[in-house]
Amino acid sequence: MTVFHAFAILTTLAALFAWVNHRFIRLPATIGLMVIALVSSLGMVVLGRAGLIDVSHFTRFLQAVDFDATLMNGMLGALLFAGALHVDLERLLAQKWIIASLATAGVLISTVVVGLGSWWLFHLVGLELPLVWAMLFGALISPTDPIAVGAILRKAGVPQGLETKITGESLFNDGIGVVVFVVIAELVREGGALSAGHVAELFLVEAVGGIVFGAVAGYVVFLMLRSVDNHQVEILLTLALVTGGYALANAMHLSGPLAMVIAGLMIGNQGRQLAMSATTREHLDAFWSLVDEFLNAGLFVLIGLEIIILEVTPPILRAALIAIPLVLLARWISVIIPVAMASRFRQFTDNAVTLLTWSGLRGGISVALALSLPMGPERDALVTVTYVVVCFSIIVQGLTVGPLSTKLMARSASAAG
Repeated sequence: MTVFHAFAILTTLAALFAWVNHRFIRLPATIGLMVIALVSSLGMVVLGRAGLIDVSHFTRFLQAVDFDATLMNGMLGALLFAGALHVDLERLLAQKWIIASLATAGVLISTVVVGLGSWWLFHLVGLELPLVWAMLFGALISPTDPIAVGAILRKAGVPQGLETKITGESLFNDGIGVVVFVVIAELVREGGALSAGHVAELFLVEAVGGIVFGAVAGYVVFLMLRSVDNHQVEILLTLALVTGGYALANAMHLSGPLAMVIAGLMIGNQGRQLAMSATTREHLDAFWSLVDEFLNAGLFVLIGLEIIILEVTPPILRAALIAIPLVLLARWISVIIPVAMASRFRQFTDNAVTLLTWSGLRGGISVALALSLPMGPERDALVTVTYVVVCFSIIVQGLTVGPLSTKLMARSASAAG
């Protein structure tokens, strides 16, 4: 199957599922797409096992789509750039310390809690997992996904400061999570022989190097944008920044996700204010909104379809069900510690810990990282466990975080009154 054929099938399915969701189901767009794809996949699995249909063609299609390469080397840079493009830098800087602590210390805390917890708990249900593989699971499941929850929280009337914390953390912890995952994966490849200095060097080169690269690339494109007044050329420059910049960062072994977040913040703030006409801003926003919606549609459809090729055994299923509360517990711990430390110096919104915990959705990046693991029984188990956690997170947390935030905000207003 050619790349074009895979692209055509995925686009057609995304369009069909989007129409069905908008016409009949009316769930939030990304969640609705994934639910429809998931139900369709489960139906195909059941019919296939009953011998009523042949799912081998569809299985080959999914196996031909390299989810890891598609997201990590294709979609992710554009999604993070598009997300950062509309973030107000001034508001982000006002929350910089809590966002930085959640995106760094929070990810590390969650990685350790999930890693140690899964290593012990999975053994109890019959799934043997070496400690370093359990830590890999902790690293890949800790980054949160800003895609679905942002619009839901805005509709629910969440205070602007809390929304900025959630969005900012999600943008940055994707990059930090990937760096932590890369460091632990290097330990797996080297058989645990890496020194602490080498680990620190890997982390600094990936993370700090990615941030610096993103700032430099963003500034160069900003200068180019300021020198012209043609929205077609300017949009093309931002597209080149995302595609070429992300590819170059990866080739230099720097964090492409962090680079695109920094570049997106620069273009979306200084670039928008100082280098673009009103016409360019309008066209740029329309273009990247469309790219964002299209890529999200394809991503969530792929997540829903992946169930067809998963390996599910009783021990793996039991481990997956245990992993759901474990990941939520790790998220709560990774939120409450930074918030408790920061609350000595600043005031937090009532119920901030609860909302930050429940709005920490897991998404496509976790599935992609799991699929990038070396082939073997550990990989097969972690892919399925990750998939179950992500599906729970997107469907259950994604559909309830809006009502929960509305209820908590109303309760706070009532108590204040």
